[in-house]
Amino acid sequence: MSIGGLFVILISAMLVNNFVLSRFLGICPFLGVSKQVETAFGMGMAVTFVMTLASIITYVVHHTILVSLGLEYLQTIAFILIIAALVQLVEMFIQKMSPTLYQALGVYLPLITTNCAVLGLAIINIQENYNLIETIVHSLGASVGFSLAIVLFAGIRERLALADVPESLKGFPIALITAGLMSIAFLGFTGLV
Repeated sequence: MSIGGLFVILISAMLVNNFVLSRFLGICPFLGVSKQVETAFGMGMAVTFVMTLASIITYVVHHTILVSLGLEYLQTIAFILIIAALVQLVEMFIQKMSPTLYQALGVYLPLITTNCAVLGLAIINIQENYNLIETIVHSLGASVGFSLAIVLFAGIRERLALADVPESLKGFPIALITAGLMSIAFLGFTGLV
């Protein structure tokens, strides 16, 4: 595939088919870890690392082990095991390197294991018949799109915490309305690629 084709995959995964705002995958960390930009950025980086590495490993495992042994029906279980192992690795790394970020992420860091965006990305890469380079580019675009969405959302929520919001909409209701408006705004990228 040409460089232009890879660029289309990257922009499409990042903006047009954003995993959070268009495909509605990964909503749990999107809503749970988006009260502060700093923690949202840390979560975005952790998810970016896990999504990209998990996609590469699942691609290799799928094509070298599952397909060659005729065990494609074990795809979901194998992918879940790979993702869980990667999340444990990331959790240990963050705990060692940044205890503050580790405490700020709290329970949401282990929840990356059950983040449907990570599993969904691995399965979509296989279903789209991407080669390894296309898988890496698609995974990078999807994870950067996830990080972009969660950091933008956290910035808006920080400003909303200081705004004069009607009492009945304070907290989670205004966050859901904001997420819906962001999703509509990202629909504007539909004609981009």
